[in-house]
Amino acid sequence: MTILDKIVARKKEEVAEAKAKTSIAQLQESKLFLRSCYNLKNSILDPSKTGIIAEYKRASPSKGLINGVSTVQEVVKGYQEAGASAISVLTDKDFFQGSLEDLIAAREVLEIPLLRKEFIVDNYQIAEAKAYGADIILLIAACLSSEEIQNLSAYAKSLGLNVLLEVHNEEELNRSIFESIDAIGVNNRNLKDFIVSLDASYDLVNKIPDRFIKVSESGISDPETIKELKKAGFNAFLIGENFMKTEDPQKAIIDFVKKIEI
Repeated sequence: MTILDKIVARKKEEVAEAKAKTSIAQLQESKLFLRSCYNLKNSILDPSKTGIIAEYKRASPSKGLINGVSTVQEVVKGYQEAGASAISVLTDKDFFQGSLEDLIAAREVLEIPLLRKEFIVDNYQIAEAKAYGADIILLIAACLSSEEIQNLSAYAKSLGLNVLLEVHNEEELNRSIFESIDAIGVNNRNLKDFIVSLDASYDLVNKIPDRFIKVSESGISDPETIKELKKAGFNAFLIGENFMKTEDPQKAIIDFVKKIEI
């Protein structure tokens, strides 16, 4: 059993537990559920921003604790001020030490799109994302069928959410393209063995239809890489660990952005 299999199995248990405590109807009564979402595409294509989707990430299964000191609000506010186009917040508890409370905390200080970074397997998690202040949900092709991607993305769009689809290879891409998706991300980290290679992005960039926002995810630590990925055709870049592993993630993104602009 891969780490992804373990995460998905645990996620199904979590969803059952959450449904027993709070219904979708109750989630729909949340004040945040009624808010209009920020538009991901508009923010990514805004020339005054960097195209970076900056991530708040305490820990990961492969690295363990990455940053247990910096608070959600101070980090994401710093990311926003540095020109991030969107913010990603991990909400998985068991493997990434995140929570839905982190999502609410981030929403309070942000005026740009907020992604609930989660292993989504059920409509319930999408309703949760809306109720807790997210603008974007993530669908990971590696743990979903084509039918599930179509149904989950359609439900997300019905709530006004943006949808980011994550793929790792051409097979996942080809079976996962639907009009209910706004952006397609190529994860350079293989979720089965956690090996990172930017070749995944370069292999797929021209196979992703241009009507979608193209995102390169994971393994980006050099500003020069951003320049190369832009030339290749990517619009956005999800970066978390590179900033979070430092003592001052806010300063880290500021320094990083300055080097992109040179």
